[in-house]
Amino acid sequence: MVKQKTIKNEISLTGVGLHTGKEVTMTFKPAPINNGFTFVRVDLQGQPVIEADANYVVNTQRGTNLEKLGVKIQTPEHVLAAVVGCDLDNIIIELNASELPIMDGSSKYFVEAIEKAGIEEQDASRNVYVVKEVISFTDEATGSEILVMPSDDYQVTTMVDFGTKVLGTQNATLKSIADFKDEIANSRTFSFLHELESLLEHGLIKGGDLNNAIVYVDKEISEATMENLKKAFGKDEISVKPNGVLDNLTLHYPNEAARHKLLDVIGDLSLIGVRIQGKIIANKPGHFVNTQFAKKLAKIIKIEQRNHVPVYDLNQEPLMDIHKIMSMLPHRPPFLLIDRIIEMSDRHVVGLKNVTMNENFFVGHFPEAPVMPGVLIVEAMAQTGGILVLSTVPDPENYLTYFMKIDNVKFKHKVLPGDTLIFKCELISPIRRGICHMQANAYANGKLVTEAELMAQIARKQ
Repeated sequence: MVKQKTIKNEISLTGVGLHTGKEVTMTFKPAPINNGFTFVRVDLQGQPVIEADANYVVNTQRGTNLEKLGVKIQTPEHVLAAVVGCDLDNIIIELNASELPIMDGSSKYFVEAIEKAGIEEQDASRNVYVVKEVISFTDEATGSEILVMPSDDYQVTTMVDFGTKVLGTQNATLKSIADFKDEIANSRTFSFLHELESLLEHGLIKGGDLNNAIVYVDKEISEATMENLKKAFGKDEISVKPNGVLDNLTLHYPNEAARHKLLDVIGDLSLIGVRIQGKIIANKPGHFVNTQFAKKLAKIIKIEQRNHVPVYDLNQEPLMDIHKIMSMLPHRPPFLLIDRIIEMSDRHVVGLKNVTMNENFFVGHFPEAPVMPGVLIVEAMAQTGGILVLSTVPDPENYLTYFMKIDNVKFKHKVLPGDTLIFKCELISPIRRGICHMQANAYANGKLVTEAELMAQIARKQ
């Protein structure tokens, strides 16, 4: 199992936002396990947090823009691409403005900062979604399409066709995320001259200069336009190179535009919220199609994870039988609600209960239409989790387990006599001072029947 990763130390960068022209200081900070990528607006009261979540995308004009409860984050895609490219799972990104710094229009400086801060593994396994079938999204209006197919690794291929002589059809491929730094990170954003004229007229690139964007000249430049460009970018002279690019920059690669589109795809798809094991193929990608695909895939993943039922061999010898369970737990029939422990690690435990009509609670709980009480399913999950937390002390028989909190309980299906209940409890955070915070799920008949977040604490018997 691959471990989650964050940075060792915090580090700051200062630059300007491409569209707002405002100076912004951005600070990368280490984040706890399962934090994911989060932005913090330190310039606003209460320092609101905005998660890198596709559901917060509000528009994709000239970049991806997030908004949560009125708080905005503009153009985060280059930073998010760098975070993924550096193989991180958790990071906090503090900002004192809404728009992230454009720097040179690539992810290069963000990657360098993350490497300077250092990377460290964390005590938790990485959450990876393994693609099992082709999933796609098509924007009928533009013909843009993006899909993912099964693969042994996370790979991305972009195919772009801009329909101009100066920049025709280009392709780019990233075979491994380990190659991001050397092959993709320094690919800069770009614009066509006709777009640049419109953006300048509408004041949408106040922070732009000719050092953070490649400008492809797809039309004749009039004297008036040339003067406007000189004035806007503070240049005495501007000319067009033979390859149709303004003379401010030299291309890093002949297909730098396609590589930058690939960079954008990686950044936008980080909004899915989990790592992907699959091959992405993007034809004419853009922020709209990227983020729409991210929303679709995130929804599919959420449904699959919610309905995923782990499979266990119930004929194997259990890790703990009823006698071993009673040696650890203080509960006794009729309130001992688990029969076996099937599996256990330092972060999870799996238990089992066979539900029969002989259960004591069926005497008075709907005896004519017996249904296992939901509160007892929750109690059974808690007893299963109790085995996990009691296994951390050398003398579990001298401890009792007490509930502290129950959150987000959902009962999805009835549990009836004859059902076999499987309980799986996984730590949400490490056990500290005998406090166990876990996600508990109960399964029966190939379905998730109950789920809850449980918190309990063990205390020594008086």
